[in-house]
Amino acid sequence: MVKAKQQRQKKIKLAKHNRRTKWAPVWIVVRKVGSGKRVHPASITRIRRNWRTRKLKIKPRIDRKRHLG
Repeated sequence: MVKAKQQRQKKIKLAKHNRRTKWAPVWIVVRKVGSGKRVHPASITRIRRNWRTRKLKIKPRIDRKRHLG
């Protein structure tokens, strides 16, 4: 039960970070650099993630032990 709850918390945090890493919409690129330039939308995003170099370091929250030992 406790392990499942911790996994759920971790997945919620991962989903939240995933929402923050979307590329910019195409019309933002046109508005920012002009219609004559060809720029990739990822160059405008604020938060960049790479599976190899930048880890999120998310750990499940530590719960108190439930036994009386």
